[in-house]
Amino acid sequence: MSPAVTSEPREPGDEPRLAKRLILGDPLTSETLDEQLLPKRRALPIFASDALSSVAYAPQELLMILLIGGTAFLAFSPWVAAAVVVLLIVVVASYRQLIKAYPSGGGDYEVARKNLGEVPGVVVAAALLVDYVLTVAVSVASGVDNIISAIPELDPGRIELAVGFVILIIIVNLRGVREASFAFAIPTYVFIGSVAVMIVVGLTRTLMGDPPVASSAEYGVQAEQLTQAAVILLVLRAFSSGCSALTGVEAVSNGVPAFRKPKIRNAQMTLTLMGGIAILLFSGLTALALVSGVHYAENACHLIGFDCATQPQPSLMAQVAAATFGMGSIPFYVIQAATACVLLLAANTAFNGFPLLGAVLARDGFAPKALNTRGDRLVYSNGMILLGIAAIAVLIIYRANLTTLIQLYIIGVFVSFSIGQIGMVRHWRRALRELTGSSTDAAAAASARRERHSAYSGLAINALGAAMTISVLLIVTITKFTHGACLVFIAIPVLSVLMIGVNRYYRDVEQEIRVDDTTRFGADGDLAIILVNRLQKPVLKAVDYALAADHDRTIAVHVAVSEEDAAELQREWVERRVPVELVIIESPYRSYATPVARFIKQYREKFGSSVVTVYLPQYIVGHWWESLLHNRRSRRIAQALMLVHGVSITLVPWLLDSSELIYGRRSRPLPGDERAGRPTPHPAVHPHARRATRPAGPPA
Repeated sequence: MSPAVTSEPREPGDEPRLAKRLILGDPLTSETLDEQLLPKRRALPIFASDALSSVAYAPQELLMILLIGGTAFLAFSPWVAAAVVVLLIVVVASYRQLIKAYPSGGGDYEVARKNLGEVPGVVVAAALLVDYVLTVAVSVASGVDNIISAIPELDPGRIELAVGFVILIIIVNLRGVREASFAFAIPTYVFIGSVAVMIVVGLTRTLMGDPPVASSAEYGVQAEQLTQAAVILLVLRAFSSGCSALTGVEAVSNGVPAFRKPKIRNAQMTLTLMGGIAILLFSGLTALALVSGVHYAENACHLIGFDCATQPQPSLMAQVAAATFGMGSIPFYVIQAATACVLLLAANTAFNGFPLLGAVLARDGFAPKALNTRGDRLVYSNGMILLGIAAIAVLIIYRANLTTLIQLYIIGVFVSFSIGQIGMVRHWRRALRELTGSSTDAAAAASARRERHSAYSGLAINALGAAMTISVLLIVTITKFTHGACLVFIAIPVLSVLMIGVNRYYRDVEQEIRVDDTTRFGADGDLAIILVNRLQKPVLKAVDYALAADHDRTIAVHVAVSEEDAAELQREWVERRVPVELVIIESPYRSYATPVARFIKQYREKFGSSVVTVYLPQYIVGHWWESLLHNRRSRRIAQALMLVHGVSITLVPWLLDSSELIYGRRSRPLPGDERAGRPTPHPAVHPHARRATRPAGPPA
């Protein structure tokens, strides 16, 4: 008969909690990390959803700003949209060069830090982190906007909907990159397909003489009186709002490590595909909005004839879909659902970029080390949770209002664009200097020529990108600064200073703990002190552990704040024959740590510089409220004694009955029996020894 196969027992606390396992799934081993890498078809919805979804609100924001001056200003919209498309082409080409040169995942931060120095790198990182938070807020707010456009009755719950969607996206991402790619792929591709079909149908109807007509085409617009300078500023402001279509382009460069091999080629192809789709959808949707006569005002009450008091203003996407397919039709609801989904999932771009950038910053010492820790599902879960909390705070503060949030947007991304492109220009110039010189070997000379040609091409592309992104940054700053963007210019320097402070702190600590020639091993003595309040099982367990450790000398110390309690403990100690000397220290001021520290000092003066180990019993509990009722004194004593040179603290756990909720077991009543090989009594023989049949608690 073959022996029964038994699974290896788990250590206490190793079992994942049921709720966590149901929500996030079973933990993944580090060996499965390669299986989580993404092919191009799944990387596109993960990294490009932000850039693709921006076509849902970028044309809306562009037309909305122009309508401030009246319907006549819509004549500027094709030229403004064309300028946005040209800029998008240049930025995509520039980031292809960046991916090739710096594929490690640092993106603009790594480029700036290596080519321009520490401070520009930190500024870029701060700008990107701020922009990732705003990406989540804007995407979710826009998604909720489209849901409310289809179901206006949900408008009172706008904030609750937005917060709920952020929490849902956090949970999906915490399940891992692979599962997130499955969850987000279908809505993204449905959005691309449905909007493309709508554009083709709408433009075909226009060519056949039956152009779609938007519901807002009949409304007039209450225009503002503008001077010539104000007209120029209005057009520039419309351009800066339309540039929100460029957000998310940098996410691919930050996420190169998540691609399957060949990583550089796959990332470049994904970026190119993303840029091409975004250009087609943005151009087509803008054209269709102009053909159908969409009027979308910054203030809905400025639409003459629109009842702004009883209904929310439908989004541009909803108006175009209704004009093309009919309000309430199946295609209308498909487009609205797909748009809402992809806008909500656009936040997922930030949930990939923010944690990856946070991990890079943590490795470089500019962020807490916890951001470089992978969770159970091999994702940087701490970064995801931090991003979610920040985005929820922004949504609550700004009441999930898209028009308000969009003013804070794209500042950070163009700061990173500009500094990153300047860094790439310096990178290519340095590369060209290193390639100067001639070689007698024909193959080497040919290779050098190809490399120089590649460097010159990269320099030209990135120089053009730098010139254009710097110009746009100036335009965005001027046109958006008084509309709320000043807060972003405050947040970026503050975050930069904090990151530099973290880096200085880690640097100082590293210098402080570095091994030097003065390090010595060994000590003259080894003393174990067991702190005793009353004679109880946890104390006996601590005595057992201290004896098993075989110190040079082991003593029990009781700090006496009451003569009666000290006398009772002395009597019980002798009666129970505890094999350790008991020392009673007087404490007239009822303190505990100070008398023990004084005792250690006096002991060393008498017996030499001994290493001291203090054993402290500590209760392990199963309810959160029990933590308020236990271990308070032991925590204070431990914190105080750890400041005494040459003293280490050993916490000896004692599992109370309630700890079975967590560990599935409790502590034994007789310390040392199991380790010494003595049999444990059966509960039938000793009915009151219920704990004796349980496994031992975890070692100290």
